[in-house]
Amino acid sequence: MHEVAPRKRLRGQLGGGGGITGKDPWEARATPYIYRMSAENNPNPADPDAELRDRLADAMVSEAAFEGWSRAALQAVSRQLELPAGEADRLFPDGAIGVLTYASERADRRTVEDMEKEGVANLKIRDRIKSAVRIRLERHAGNREGARRALALLSLPFNAPLAMRLLYRTVDAMWYAAGDTSTDFNFYTKRATLAGVYSSTLLYWLNDRSPGSEATWGFLDRRIDDVMKIERLKSQISSWTRPTTRVVSRR
Repeated sequence: MHEVAPRKRLRGQLGGGGGITGKDPWEARATPYIYRMSAENNPNPADPDAELRDRLADAMVSEAAFEGWSRAALQAVSRQLELPAGEADRLFPDGAIGVLTYASERADRRTVEDMEKEGVANLKIRDRIKSAVRIRLERHAGNREGARRALALLSLPFNAPLAMRLLYRTVDAMWYAAGDTSTDFNFYTKRATLAGVYSSTLLYWLNDRSPGSEATWGFLDRRIDDVMKIERLKSQISSWTRPTTRVVSRR
């Protein structure tokens, strides 16, 4: 499980204000949080194997486009890196699926770091979310074929719990980077909504051949617009059905 911890607001740090049913249906609150990877995959600067794990994960992301996220691919990258026999198993005891988990969580962490570096805090909340999805796909999703094969592996029934966990961690990282600190029901609705937007955009991106993936970013804009229209409609319906108080004057 990942942890979040409050910290003092620093210059350039991400934040927002309000709630999901405010002026902007995806509006975030002000207190910024730190997103951390799960303990088993959190790179420790003191870990002498951290750099080697990264190298192996990078090589696996490339190799997966040809061999998939498989034992054969893990053995192939081990040979490419000239690792001693059994070294890959020591670094990733869960095998190829462990490398996939590591790569996914590392991509989440790098997405958060990039959002902070680029000062996304100065954008409207819908633009922060759009930036998060775009950064995740453009910079940290790896090559399309490797990502496609990762989805194929995660779609297998016995990998469903891991698929849900990785998706949750991705959208949770995006929301924390966007400044969300909600703890009520909005916490879940925001992540469920973003999970739908991110998943559909990822599938569109996999088959997009437009220059610079411009068709994907247009698709992403439309999905966010759809969410905002639905939330505004829900807010209007709620106001229509809200009981009114009648004032009866006495003579």
